[in-house]
Amino acid sequence: MPQRLPGAGRAMFLKQLHQWHWISSAICLMAMLLFSFTGLTLNNAAVIKATPEVTRLKATLPAPLLPQFKQWAEEHADAKVPLPSSIADWTNSAFPVDVRGQRAEWTEEDAYIALPRPGGDAWLRIAVDGSAEFERTDRGWISWLNDMHKGRNTGAVWSWFIDIFSVACIVFCITGFLIMKYHAANRPSTWPVIGFGIVLPAVLALLFVH
Repeated sequence: MPQRLPGAGRAMFLKQLHQWHWISSAICLMAMLLFSFTGLTLNNAAVIKATPEVTRLKATLPAPLLPQFKQWAEEHADAKVPLPSSIADWTNSAFPVDVRGQRAEWTEEDAYIALPRPGGDAWLRIAVDGSAEFERTDRGWISWLNDMHKGRNTGAVWSWFIDIFSVACIVFCITGFLIMKYHAANRPSTWPVIGFGIVLPAVLALLFVH
């Protein structure tokens, strides 16, 4: 049987490390740029001024739908259930919002739906007398990006993406460290730079974060 060439195993492992490193970096590229940029905007939120834009709209529930709404208000007082489909369809046509499946907070006087979203907020209220109010607040695209960074009101899919992105970043860092370890013999500055990158955050945290 032919003997394995000296260093062949090391070369194969290093090749695999490079492959995983570039794959994870490709997956992380856009998201890492986004999260790095929003790290700056979040850290300097007091400097970045934003003027919220508030939109307020009013409408009146059609008379044929009033009996159904009043009945639901009586039957579901202090409960959190979606609007009836017919009333939700009317709401979607009367206001720029989709409330189908959104849980409403019911009382005997009204139904209130909170509609938080990245970069802003919104709410809808329908009273038993038929008056309906909708308000939407838009804090701008910087606020939207900041909320995407934090996963605030972004839904399950974006939350899953953040988890996958985090795992890819861990793979990227570990493979990068191992690649540097393999090349450290020919690059004397490798370990001092790595040590500096580890020690600096720890020292800053101990000395300046209280």
